[in-house]
Amino acid sequence: MKKLFYITTLFVFIFGKSQITNINDGESLSLRIHYGFLTAGSANLTAKKTNYKGVPHLYVKGTGQTSGAVKAFFKVEDLYESYIDMQTELPSYYVRNVKEGSYTQHLQTTFNHDNNTLILTDKKNPANGSKTIKSVKGVQDMLSCFYFLRSKTPAELRTGTVFNMNIWIDDEMFPFQLKVVGTENLKTKFGTINALKIIPSVKSGRVFKEKEGVTMWVSNDANHIPLLLKAELAVGSLKASIDSYKNVKYPLKFIK
Repeated sequence: MKKLFYITTLFVFIFGKSQITNINDGESLSLRIHYGFLTAGSANLTAKKTNYKGVPHLYVKGTGQTSGAVKAFFKVEDLYESYIDMQTELPSYYVRNVKEGSYTQHLQTTFNHDNNTLILTDKKNPANGSKTIKSVKGVQDMLSCFYFLRSKTPAELRTGTVFNMNIWIDDEMFPFQLKVVGTENLKTKFGTINALKIIPSVKSGRVFKEKEGVTMWVSNDANHIPLLLKAELAVGSLKASIDSYKNVKYPLKFIK
């Protein structure tokens, strides 16, 4: 169960037209998380336009928490924050502050895209101080990559498109790939809506049953909001479905 919300956060928060023009100030998205037949918790995303060091940024906050019976034996309170440059679509500052059972972590990352370095600070263990790490061009964090991909036009997210990127997770860089495999009409609590079907390439092993064990559906419109995620884990299956949405820029076209 310790891996459950880590995987949810990674893929729910992984899915921003250029300069992030399709995200409304005050947008809010919530997904209900199911583990097998249990309602395990929720994941929430909010976006707000702000300035970071005098430059226009999109401030994004993601939270994940367990609920009900799952919370009774495995409590999760995860917080992710990212300041994304509105012009470059790259993160300037990123926070991962999580409590997952007995596991806790609080890391802050400052990106310097001019010289491809980042500064990592361990707030849980202040004695460790900060360290400068060599990065790569165009690196994203776990939240910024989601909004970077959402910002793409329908033509850029057509069937067969593959996106490759490097994502900074915790204290390590991961190469990542997303493949648009098609479209389909998806049933949600709000009605049926046309969706893009996306498959992330992930490593098999202890968590996933196979290399492509995760599938995501996002609205096939200019919003590209996450609608459904399914993950086949080594110890069961995980599903996250859209539960609420507010202040999205373009009307969602549900078929009641």
